[in-house]
Amino acid sequence: MRRFLPKSLHGQMLLAVAVALLVAQAISAVLIYRAQEARREFGAANGLAFQLVAQPRIDYRSSDVPGPLGERGRMWRRLRLEDTTSSPLHAGEQRSKQREDLLRQILEEQGVAIGELVVTSRPVHSDPFVVARLQERSRWRSDEDWKNGDLIVAGLRKPGDNHWLVARVPVPRPDPRGIGSVIMQTLLLYVVLVGGLGILLRRITRPLAALTRRLETFAERRETDGQLEPSGPEDTRRLIAAHNAMEASIAALLDEKDVMLGAIGHDLKTPLAALRVRIESVPDEAERDRMARTIEDITGTLDDILSLARVGRPSDPLEQTDLGALAADVVGEFEDMDEPVELVDGPRVAAPVRATWLRRAMRNLIGNAVRYGEKAKVSLMQNGDIAVIRIDDVGPGIPADEIASMLEPFKRGEASRNRTTGGAGLGLTIARAIAEQHGGQLVLKNRPTGGLRAELRLPTKR
Repeated sequence: MRRFLPKSLHGQMLLAVAVALLVAQAISAVLIYRAQEARREFGAANGLAFQLVAQPRIDYRSSDVPGPLGERGRMWRRLRLEDTTSSPLHAGEQRSKQREDLLRQILEEQGVAIGELVVTSRPVHSDPFVVARLQERSRWRSDEDWKNGDLIVAGLRKPGDNHWLVARVPVPRPDPRGIGSVIMQTLLLYVVLVGGLGILLRRITRPLAALTRRLETFAERRETDGQLEPSGPEDTRRLIAAHNAMEASIAALLDEKDVMLGAIGHDLKTPLAALRVRIESVPDEAERDRMARTIEDITGTLDDILSLARVGRPSDPLEQTDLGALAADVVGEFEDMDEPVELVDGPRVAAPVRATWLRRAMRNLIGNAVRYGEKAKVSLMQNGDIAVIRIDDVGPGIPADEIASMLEPFKRGEASRNRTTGGAGLGLTIARAIAEQHGGQLVLKNRPTGGLRAELRLPTKR
């Protein structure tokens, strides 16, 4: 059901108004119908009361002008009030209590004494009195309207009298013009209200849609080029202006961060390089090796920090890439170093990615799998519009309550900061940032058979 509903604000608002209007008009139609029904019943009751009180000779004319009940069409002609000693209620017929109560109320208001009152309804062809009158006039005998019609029969017996006065009126028929007017009114309201609201909503939602696209572009590129001109209602114009100001502030902060990190990288790497030269003069070889490893650890950590900072502002564009070939290249690098890494055959999947960054993410995840999980098995699959690069290991895994924190910077399962035992704890953080840079995510979970499973889930369409 949900897939058939509109997803945009414009569509949902129009649908809500259209449904609300439809419900309101449906309620209005029901109320109008009930009012017309009550009016028709009251008219029929008045006609019966008039006959029972005045006892006139009824002369219904056959014409297309409104009759005594405001209806058009053929009517009975010269149908007299019946005076009979038998009850007007035939065997098997049901009394109409509502019509009896209404007729009783009218008769009592006219001061008519009521011994017994009976009201029922029956088809014309089931009423012997009417059939006998119709047979007297041959021109009515073939009239199908008469034969198929219904009538209301009311019998009144006054106190102390054994005679019944029986009156008849046609069963009131609904007037289709009332419902037709409601339908025309509904169509007019839809054209005016929903159409006008659609134009107004378009004026509001068009700038919002443009702002959404701008947000998506800025989240990907972090550049202020192409900012929107404020448009639409005043509130929307203020929102766009505030967003433009926020973009400028964020871009300025990112620029300052890049300058600061560049300065830190330069200021730290230069003395580290000089230090690396100076330790060559240390006579103790073991001490010299320890110092060299420390410098390499600091340099590697610094590279990781700078890489993590650069992930947020990539300079290279997305390119359609064969992920299977990319995974094979990365696995080949580990195989050249005799690392226990296996690539499982899978389908051919292409996605728009930044190949350099994605290689970095895969190296980090495969390296972790080899380091902590003894060996790595790499596989590629596609789930709808999502490509999944899966890396499984056979290690001890990660406690379930620590998986989320392992994606944070400088968090490691092993407490040291030695690169031989795992580095500075930025590998998973960088891999997660690269996945998010591509509009995807990094998911870690323990395998039921043991070991950790890391999945890079990337969209195949942008």
